[in-house]
Amino acid sequence: MTLLVLGALSALGFPPFHLWPLAILALGGAAILLRFAGSMRSALFRGWLFGLAHFIVTNLWIATAFTHQNQMPAAIGWAAVPLLSVYLALYPALAFMLAYRLARGRSTLVYALALGGCWIVAEYLRATLFTGYAWGPFSLTLLGPFDRPGFAALLPFTGTYALSGLAVLLAVAVADLALRREWLRVALVSILLIAGMYWPVGAGREGTLDYTLVQPDLDQETLNDPRQYEPGFLTLSALSTRSDTQTEPRLVLWPEGVLPDYLREGYPQRYYAATTAGRDPVFARKRIARVIGEDSLLLTGTIDLEVEGDRAVAAYNVVTVVDDEGAIVGGYRKAHLVPYGEYLPLRSWLEPLGLSRLVAGSIDFWPGSGPKTIDLGTHGRAGMQICYEIIFSGQVVDRSDRPDYIVNPSIDGWFGPTGPPQHFAQARMRAIEEGLPVLRATTTGISGVIDARGVVRQQLGMSKQGRLDGKVPPARSPTPFAILGNWLALVWAILLLGGSLVVKRRRAH
Repeated sequence: MTLLVLGALSALGFPPFHLWPLAILALGGAAILLRFAGSMRSALFRGWLFGLAHFIVTNLWIATAFTHQNQMPAAIGWAAVPLLSVYLALYPALAFMLAYRLARGRSTLVYALALGGCWIVAEYLRATLFTGYAWGPFSLTLLGPFDRPGFAALLPFTGTYALSGLAVLLAVAVADLALRREWLRVALVSILLIAGMYWPVGAGREGTLDYTLVQPDLDQETLNDPRQYEPGFLTLSALSTRSDTQTEPRLVLWPEGVLPDYLREGYPQRYYAATTAGRDPVFARKRIARVIGEDSLLLTGTIDLEVEGDRAVAAYNVVTVVDDEGAIVGGYRKAHLVPYGEYLPLRSWLEPLGLSRLVAGSIDFWPGSGPKTIDLGTHGRAGMQICYEIIFSGQVVDRSDRPDYIVNPSIDGWFGPTGPPQHFAQARMRAIEEGLPVLRATTTGISGVIDARGVVRQQLGMSKQGRLDGKVPPARSPTPFAILGNWLALVWAILLLGGSLVVKRRRAH
């Protein structure tokens, strides 16, 4: 029971709760208990109990997603969260077990170093295996408030997973000091932690490219109702007109999923007839051009189809770039799709059981080829990541063709009250790691503009309708992580594990 409680408390370090001292103490306390588990099997099982509670609390937003569809009972969502957590809990369990094995009978320092290294590898594997699930890395607890990065400022030199490992090492050290009642050292560490989390970073440099970022506050029911297609477009249009102060080339950013029109030509006519008043793609693009005005580019989420003969066999979740004459001048296909959201794994087995996708539609989405940079001329070089893709550390940028900024359109109306703050925080982590600004447009919030230090320049909160106008913040020089990617995190894992072996051998002699 103690480990279940500690696991649940450790998840409260994430947004929107931000109880990061509690999370560090909870993880540190659990780690100390597991150090004395008695056997590898016991360490594995107890670590799994900690992880189970941790991931159930972290992923409660998933249950909300089931209330926004009609194909399955909404109650399935409350079963899906613990079932997913049963699997996710294996990763911290393995980290605890291996650290126990490496440090059995040795000092706390050996154990802390071993657990930090094992945690890095475990988080990396969780984000990679079986399509990966990277949501909620422990390093998210070290991200500061909107106007400062906190200890996440270290991300350019560590990456997300290595910073998680260092956070675990810190948690074990603090818990050990408290257990030995070294209160003066505990107080000193606490002061340093608070200072680091809230240390100001200044205003930052200004960019030169204008943007208008739109949050229409259209919930899932509205987006899925054909009667609301035209009112939704009028809302987007009213929020997108050029202001009197915007005289230079401008980016207009719309969220994922807000545009029901197919913008590309070549599909059977019946697919166009099912969209806004049956309008053809040329008309749809021309009226977008009239809305955004001269010298503007629109980057919007929409859907493309894969057509064979006279029917669509698949769809693509895309960002489409439309210029001020209504021409498509670029695009990106989402590569990291959401299982059960955008496609149904093992469809031939699961569909007869009554399971379906959460997103409406009878065909699956197909993935694109991966991160892509699109040269938009005077509008800069755009990298694109759609919705959930932004959570995957090291997988958001084409390293051979570095962009000037990352655009992240999303639908966050699925995610309840806790999902959007966590999603936005993970976008901040990517900005810091890569040294690139992130422009995030969502349907219902949280939308915002994040500079390359992870500082939020502007934001629109949840369930608010509005627009953000400003200049795209400049990129920083490529960070070590931008150059090395997750190889950098694995180097940190080797250093921590190697350090544990060195300390172990020295103290053995």
